[in-house]
Amino acid sequence: MQRPNLLFVLADQWRSSAFGFRGQDPVRTPHLDALAADAMVLTNAVSNYPVCSPYRAMLMSGRYPFGNGVPLNVNSLTAPLGVGLREDLTCWSDVLHADGYYLGYVGKWHLDPPTDEDAIHGEGVREGCVWDAYTPPERRHGFDFWYSHGCCDDHLHPHYWADAAPREAPTQVDAWSPEHETDVALGFLRDAARRYREDGAPFALTMSYNPPHQPFDTVPSRYLDEYRDLSAEELLVRPNVPAGSDEAATIAAQYFAAMTGVDEQIGRLLDALAAEGLADDTIVVFTSDHGMQLGSHGLMFKNVWYDESLLVPFILRWPGRVPARTDDLLLSAPDIAPTLLGLLGAAVPDEMQGRNLADVVRGGPGDRPDRALYLRPAGGFEDTTEDTRGLRTHDRTFVVQRTGDGAEHLRLYDLTKDPYQQENVADQRPGEVTTLRAALQEELAHCNDPWA
Repeated sequence: MQRPNLLFVLADQWRSSAFGFRGQDPVRTPHLDALAADAMVLTNAVSNYPVCSPYRAMLMSGRYPFGNGVPLNVNSLTAPLGVGLREDLTCWSDVLHADGYYLGYVGKWHLDPPTDEDAIHGEGVREGCVWDAYTPPERRHGFDFWYSHGCCDDHLHPHYWADAAPREAPTQVDAWSPEHETDVALGFLRDAARRYREDGAPFALTMSYNPPHQPFDTVPSRYLDEYRDLSAEELLVRPNVPAGSDEAATIAAQYFAAMTGVDEQIGRLLDALAAEGLADDTIVVFTSDHGMQLGSHGLMFKNVWYDESLLVPFILRWPGRVPARTDDLLLSAPDIAPTLLGLLGAAVPDEMQGRNLADVVRGGPGDRPDRALYLRPAGGFEDTTEDTRGLRTHDRTFVVQRTGDGAEHLRLYDLTKDPYQQENVADQRPGEVTTLRAALQEELAHCNDPWA
């Protein structure tokens, strides 16, 4: 029997509530809705560190930030600190490459530190630092086909480094990036399908779309037209959004429009798999690196402990092998690499700190995690002297914030009574705080976090 293929789709900043089938955010996603109907849908997939680079490093390496080299977002301010995905790590892609898989990567990477030469690309310079970066072949962790950029692309005028192109010769494109990237990916899939049929060589393609991440106003009007006339009340339906969130409403229309556009491109990928006769032989995953507040709790973006940022979509389809269902499995970002390897029948490196949940995903018995970490170390672009750690369980959110003066601030939300995390009950429940603090220490010790 041939080994299964993998299509792994990552959309940047897509929160878990934003699907038509969820019935929460007012967004139209027909292709992902259809995928979800035939797939395992997780309601408790956690972005343990809800910001781009740290999540992506956990995803690739199966290790937590202080073991993978990315404890902060990667940019020119953190590059002198050595922040960047460690070249010596064995990522899931390295394992599959060694096992004979044909690997492709298309889209945003954001795991390599910028150099002085990277500053020449204007779209990669924002708010006083450089975000974009070229990734040398030796740092691509086994990917054979490469069509990627670092970060901060212009969605309507993107650029990419293609395969052997040098740093000084990126490909400039005048097209909406998800549509163009899908065109490129369809070429990869046709070639990979031919290899699979003729030689039995399986493939793994990672599609990393930057939208619906900002800049929000760079979305084609054909998608925005569906949302531009909706009122703030129609767009911002979560009860933890304060009145008068006009900026959030404007962004919401653009954010949901980009999602509808990305959904259309995912539909093209799924159609291509079906046309090549590979739908049953390919594991398809759709997820995101983090969510977005979009006005909830008066906040706009991410990198906080609230579910709008912390919870991400996770949809996995493998016909006949993974039962279609909705599951409350608590999945952490470092669990994805060992779980994918387990599903694909590959060896899981001992250095990976995440859990191999492949048996559980298949619908069988196995240990189901009862907690997931929340991490926000001090420092980095966002700035902060505040060092924060926490836990997300099925029914609680617990957070410890340490400020620069050594003071601690505790937060505890009872999700059974307060699903929108509006009442901090830490002072009222000292017993729960003690228990959760001990559990937090255990988890931090497991992943060698110096906070512990």
